[in-house]
Amino acid sequence: MAHRSPAELLVLHAVRLTGFAGTGAVAARFGLDPEQTHEDLLDAEAYGRVTRVAFAGLTGWSLTEAGRRHNESQLRDELDGVAARDAVTAVHDDFLPLNAQATQSFTSWQLRTLDSGAPAATGDILRQLAQRLRPLEHRLTAHLSRFGGYHRRFAAALDRAADDPAWITGVEVDSCHRVWFELHEDLVASLGVAR
Repeated sequence: MAHRSPAELLVLHAVRLTGFAGTGAVAARFGLDPEQTHEDLLDAEAYGRVTRVAFAGLTGWSLTEAGRRHNESQLRDELDGVAARDAVTAVHDDFLPLNAQATQSFTSWQLRTLDSGAPAATGDILRQLAQRLRPLEHRLTAHLSRFGGYHRRFAAALDRAADDPAWITGVEVDSCHRVWFELHEDLVASLGVAR
């Protein structure tokens, strides 16, 4: 049975993965109770691990450097505690060539000219990546349940992109790019390696 991470770890990790988010979004990232998440965020703020930030009319939480170090320590201890380091390292190694394809596809999508439309090849590559993401996620969730949901989110964004291209690289939605970026951040943070 996969290990379920403690709420304190998940709250900090959600802030790290989202970069900047309100309490509701932090709680939703891992299906946590919103009221308890708010309390956990206030505790983390008291310890200097998160800070409340206002930007462009939005208010949310952001990880401090102390919070980043603490979360990395939590992730390292969890990975070693459930003996999952080798499995996560193997997935990361298999992820890297896919990440190169994804990065190239997202860049191609973002650089397309307005009159040329969406490159069909990009959609094909992203559909292939969605299929290859499923077994990687399965290997991860066999050890740590917090890795669940990436394939579902990526595939849902790809489906929605058929009607709205913002779902490929948009920043205002849970786009393919955002999901892919979060997975990459989740892997490197868990392993304590650089991007």
